[in-house]
Amino acid sequence: MTERFEKSIRTLELPRVLAMLAEQAVTQEGKERCLALRPLTDADDVRRRLDETSAAAEMMTLNGTPSFSGVKPVGHALQRADMGGALNTRELLDIAAVLRAARSAGEYAGGRRDDKKTPIDHLFASLVPNRFLEERITGSIVAEDEIADSASPELASIRRHIRATAAKVRDILQKIISSNQAKYLQEAIITQRNDRFVVPVKSEHKNEVPGLVHDVSSSGGTFFVEPMGVVKANNELRELQAKEEKEIERILAELSAQCAAHKEDIAQDYDLLIMLDVIFARGKLSYRMGASQPAISGKGVFLRRARHPLLDPKKAVANDLSLGVDYDTLVITGPNTGGKTVTLKTMGLLILMAQCGLHIPVDADSHIQVFSRVLADIGDEQSIAQNLSTFSSHMVNIVGILEEADDETLILFDELGAGTDPIEGAALAAAIIERARQLGALVAATTHYAELKVYAMTTAGVENASCEFNVDSLAPTYRLLVGIPGKSNAFAISERLGLPKEIIQSAAARLDAENVRFEDVLTQLDQQRQEMEREKDTARRLRREIEASAEAARNYKAELAAQREKAVSKAQAEARAILDEARATADQVFRELDDMRRRQQKDADWQRVNEARSGLRRQLNEAGDRLGQEPEAPLPPPTRPAVAGDTVELVKMGTRATVLSVSKDGVLQLQAGILKITARQDEVRVVEGGGEAVKKEAKKVAARAEHQLRSLGASPEVDLRGMTSDEAIGVLDQFLDNAMLARLNEVTIIHGKGTGAVRKAVREHLKRSRYVKSFRPGRFGEGEDGVTVAQLR
Repeated sequence: MTERFEKSIRTLELPRVLAMLAEQAVTQEGKERCLALRPLTDADDVRRRLDETSAAAEMMTLNGTPSFSGVKPVGHALQRADMGGALNTRELLDIAAVLRAARSAGEYAGGRRDDKKTPIDHLFASLVPNRFLEERITGSIVAEDEIADSASPELASIRRHIRATAAKVRDILQKIISSNQAKYLQEAIITQRNDRFVVPVKSEHKNEVPGLVHDVSSSGGTFFVEPMGVVKANNELRELQAKEEKEIERILAELSAQCAAHKEDIAQDYDLLIMLDVIFARGKLSYRMGASQPAISGKGVFLRRARHPLLDPKKAVANDLSLGVDYDTLVITGPNTGGKTVTLKTMGLLILMAQCGLHIPVDADSHIQVFSRVLADIGDEQSIAQNLSTFSSHMVNIVGILEEADDETLILFDELGAGTDPIEGAALAAAIIERARQLGALVAATTHYAELKVYAMTTAGVENASCEFNVDSLAPTYRLLVGIPGKSNAFAISERLGLPKEIIQSAAARLDAENVRFEDVLTQLDQQRQEMEREKDTARRLRREIEASAEAARNYKAELAAQREKAVSKAQAEARAILDEARATADQVFRELDDMRRRQQKDADWQRVNEARSGLRRQLNEAGDRLGQEPEAPLPPPTRPAVAGDTVELVKMGTRATVLSVSKDGVLQLQAGILKITARQDEVRVVEGGGEAVKKEAKKVAARAEHQLRSLGASPEVDLRGMTSDEAIGVLDQFLDNAMLARLNEVTIIHGKGTGAVRKAVREHLKRSRYVKSFRPGRFGEGEDGVTVAQLR
């Protein structure tokens, strides 16, 4: 990065934005890295950084922010531990804080409520938490100046002895305080000098309390004496304290060695945490600014509703800024304090921010080009030390800019050509712009010169723009109007400020006709622009009203559909309730029939009862299945009336039969295989040319009839209630044999609910039976879990 590019970064105030970014970081090194951010010049690198920022902002919205508190530099400590040095408690606690933050960040990534892959997942995945070492350190070191008793069994033992010996010393001294020697003491207290327990003795009685003098008060009136009776105990206490210090040193050395063994993982965790802290700081700043990610394009800049990030977002005016898309040069004109320089700085600063990986305060459909350098000549560069005027200092800067510029450069000129003769300055400004365009750079410049307005209007690839100014209020609106050159409004402003009209008229008379006509054209353009703005606002309002009407229509349609679906669901629910009630009633009737059979023990035609029962259940189940389905197609129209000898098809059964006779009332006597049945004329359709088909159908009917005959003596259900498991299995086997001989397709086994033992035995047996294809519990109305319905092979 060149010195001039670095100077332009300061001119465009990127460091102020980076200071705002640093406030969002948690760690000290993270703050430093934020302040040291510089624009990237590779499009892929810029895109990657922007994607990281977007990922962090989205994760924060859904899951909050991971914790980076307590993370401090540990590189020097790890290096010293690796060389065999013992770390102090502060350094070990810092390492534990890094391990804790790494574990917390890993849990944060693993506990996210979304499974979406993000560009920063690999950073979380690369963390290497070490909970054992973390808890070993935090369990051994209570605070920076305190080691826990639990750090080692030896330390715990030593401290127990210290406490016991100290208590022994206090007891001895307490006896002295409580004896007749108390009168020799300055105060009846126990204190310490040189880590040994002593008592304060009056100077005139120092020989009355035999012992070792360890200190004397500043006045000389008090001697701190260690009585001879506690010298041995104090010596023992000092020895224990020395052992304690040695054990603590051993513990710290052991913890340091464990840290050295994991040096690479801990150092990597620290670097990853700092990187994540910076990324999440970018996400926080994005949220704070209400910013969004711009797309990266190959050529050109388009910033939709761009706002300067250092201005109050409630007061800053948003403008659409474009360069390098339809034109490569933008010339901005207008009065002073109209916002021209702010517009220039906004474009440059937002591009620098995006190339740093920061989201920018624009709408989502914005895009930028990645520049190798952004060079700006903005502000008063007058230098007394170098004896340079304003014009000269600007020109020195412009010369350097043109020397560095190429087709990957954005150049920003503020008041180009100012500070010298207007005619020469305007010509020079146009020439400088042309030179920058020849180098392939994109250029945005502000000016007061009317000649540059004409230049922009007559040169392809150069566009005029102006900052709107309200003459009535004498205040700028800060709106950028692309395509329209600005007026200086000097006469109008002077008149509003009270300058006599005759002076203004005299000044106007001094303008040449060319300038007057040009200003009149600008006035007409401005009037047309205002009219177009009003029409645009009207069109925008009408479009919003149409969109609102369309949205209301869509909502009404959706509401109608929901109501219709609700009505259908309600009707189906009512139908199901009726069927459920019918099933319950039928089940009650079946139970009563079963009770009658057990009480009376009479022979009956149970085959007929079972068929009726099965038929009723089938009809109920079919009715349930038809809920929500389309209504059945109507029957086909009837053919000619059947006569004796015709072959007919029973419409509902799909079975063919031969007409034996027709009664006077139109009832048909039919022969279907071995069965004779009766039917009405509207229940049959005559089959023309039956022949072989009738014979085949007769065989099918005969087979069905044979099956019905076989099943006459077989019941489709068996009642095992009241039996033991072994008894039930024996009866079940016999029942299944009979059912297979009768070629029944489905049977019902009644075992009751009770303790569930018989039910479990029956279903285990059905799993192993070669007769059974599948089985299921009973449905509502069939006995539910008190019965099992089996499908036979």
